[in-house]
Amino acid sequence: MPIVGKSVPRLDAIEKVTGRAVYVDDIDMPGMWHGAVVRACIPHGRLRRISLDPAFDWSRVVTADARDIRGRNCVAMIEDDLPLIVTDVVKHVGEAIMLIAAPSRELALEARRHVKAECEEWEPVLSIEDSKAARIKIRGDDNVISRYEIHRGDVDKGFAASDLVIEGTYTAGYQEHIYIEMQGMVAAMRDDGKLSVTGSLQCPYYVSRALAIIMDMPEERISVRQAAVGGAFGGKEDYPSVIAGFAAVLAAKCGRPVKIIYDRDEDIEATTKRHPAIVRHRTGVARDGTLKAMDISFELDGGAYVTLTPVVLSRGFIHSPGPYRCDNVRAVGCAYCTNTSPNGAFRGFGAPQAIFPIEVHMDRIAAALGLSPLEIRRRNLLHEGDSTATGQILNGCVGASEVIEAAAKRSNFARRWSELAKPQQKNLRRGIGIALFQHGSGFTGSGEAKLKGEAGLRLDPDGKICVLTACTEMGQGSHTVLPQMAADHLGVDLECVSIETPDTALVPDSGPTVASRTTMVMGVVLGKCAEGIKEKLFAFAAKRFGADKNKLSFKGLSLMSGKKSLVSVDELVRTYLAERGPLTVIDHYDLPPGIHWDDEKYEGDAYPTYAWGCDVAEVEVDLDTFDLRVDKMWMAAEIGRAVNPQLSEGQIEGGTIQALGWAVMEKLVMDRGHVRTNRLQTYVIPTSMDMPEMDTIIIEKPYAYGPMGAKGVGELPMDGGAPAIANAVAQATGLSVRDLPITPERLYEEWRRCNGK
Repeated sequence: MPIVGKSVPRLDAIEKVTGRAVYVDDIDMPGMWHGAVVRACIPHGRLRRISLDPAFDWSRVVTADARDIRGRNCVAMIEDDLPLIVTDVVKHVGEAIMLIAAPSRELALEARRHVKAECEEWEPVLSIEDSKAARIKIRGDDNVISRYEIHRGDVDKGFAASDLVIEGTYTAGYQEHIYIEMQGMVAAMRDDGKLSVTGSLQCPYYVSRALAIIMDMPEERISVRQAAVGGAFGGKEDYPSVIAGFAAVLAAKCGRPVKIIYDRDEDIEATTKRHPAIVRHRTGVARDGTLKAMDISFELDGGAYVTLTPVVLSRGFIHSPGPYRCDNVRAVGCAYCTNTSPNGAFRGFGAPQAIFPIEVHMDRIAAALGLSPLEIRRRNLLHEGDSTATGQILNGCVGASEVIEAAAKRSNFARRWSELAKPQQKNLRRGIGIALFQHGSGFTGSGEAKLKGEAGLRLDPDGKICVLTACTEMGQGSHTVLPQMAADHLGVDLECVSIETPDTALVPDSGPTVASRTTMVMGVVLGKCAEGIKEKLFAFAAKRFGADKNKLSFKGLSLMSGKKSLVSVDELVRTYLAERGPLTVIDHYDLPPGIHWDDEKYEGDAYPTYAWGCDVAEVEVDLDTFDLRVDKMWMAAEIGRAVNPQLSEGQIEGGTIQALGWAVMEKLVMDRGHVRTNRLQTYVIPTSMDMPEMDTIIIEKPYAYGPMGAKGVGELPMDGGAPAIANAVAQATGLSVRDLPITPERLYEEWRRCNGK
């Protein structure tokens, strides 16, 4: 019986609920010391001198600075501009200027308090607007990190042919990941001269490549292993290379294993965030609601260093026209450098900052034309055969119509929107909002073709067939879903399959666990590996049992010859290993046929396929206090095939509540580059008390080039919650809602503006 499509229990569930799972802070090694980071306290300036308090006994600890870095003083990402340890110019509060290792964490933190940094402070650049002005130059002549453009049709002619032009500016602030487990890493120099690193991370090979440069070591002499991870959401994609570098430099300096675990305030202050955004839309429409022209400016605050900003910008601005047909589109995406901690990966990867503006803008277009929010979307949504702004022809698996109709029907949106559009007498006002959206599955453009991510299957002595992948388990359920797909590809029961812990010494380079790519990409590769394993095992079994190889197949726990059981799977595996020795089959991912992308022109097939979603939110707003509550949400998601429906529902609901937090309460406050909301007492996130009633609708339209038809699901639900809520708040209050988060204070100020107060 097929296993894909069944809600089998998570394979890591028992270890986690019983407390047996080993997180990085559970790791203890003989002679292990603890590390701490001394950080700059200014946003911009020159580091003049570091002095050590003579009253402290420095013989009890080990210190390290940039001179102790064996290789290059940089953390390799897209550019090598980020120093591991600052030597001269400080570019943001929290940059590392010295490292300390001590026998206990308490002693390391005490030593840190006895370090004094003398700095010459310069005027910082702290916003997109200041960076654009380039009065102070902190990157090149224009402070630009990256810039892209999309040109489709003739935008000027499109506006000339329009009956109405609607303009709007929309903003979104930072979002902090608030994973339960803070950043942490353990590094140890082994007796054979190799470096072993274990930590809370998403992308083991990112870390090993960065360490090879920092430590001046061949990458094959570095093993990076994932510990159990207490949440990531993108925050453990890029930053673990930094903290791994700290731990490795200290381990080499003191000759002992070194563990570094951040406190919550340090984690919030020093690590990456979701990019703040300013998005401007100018849209021409015909009287019947048809979109005639789109002119879009999509701007991001990249922070002090490049990190992953170019690819976040790329995905975001590609999604900025939304899931709509328009023959004339001009979109410009630009990311700017500022003197704040670098911004990086966060679930959605730029798409939420793009979907919020277009979906709020669509409601404003509908209002200007006298149409309902549902009708304006129905008239413009993408169908099979349509072309996107990059010129991609959508040849299959387009679920925009299905998700909007499913969400509208389940929520009775048309009737409810009409009811709530009528005057409401009481001060507790209700509203309903809708958002339609899509999310590209896999890397943008030519990314997957260049990477050719690998996975493998290995025969193990316990009789199991083991999945080999560097794709990590961080709560999303990948280490259940991947064995499910491997088992179905092989034709065996799930109990015949296991999965290896991601470790660069043991698994091939599958690429990063990002971009809603794991299930879609690795599932395909595992199918190729399964064919290779079966070829070897069936040839062996045919000779051993005198069977016809062409009649052999796996079924459940057995190897079958026609309808006859020859041997159990585990016995076959053990026998093969005993007689033939180790067997591992590794293969790689190839893009589906017909996928073409032009990196120079930014034209073509931006993604192999898209997942589609539609969210509806109903809210209640108190016009005395402007407090708002999200009462219920309906989420329809077309994801190709739900490999594990329960885990898919969990992803959709989890991403939606994360979007709710970004929409209405998560406000990260900066003061001259210092984070003032660096505690959970001040940076407020949703709790169980804030959870609305949720109705999840999974729609399956199998993708021809996905494993068993599957596409990505992990990032999609982050995209639609905020605009659906914003549109509901706008209906409830009659106010313009164009900025996130939608706090009571922000609503009050908008009410004052509208009422001349």
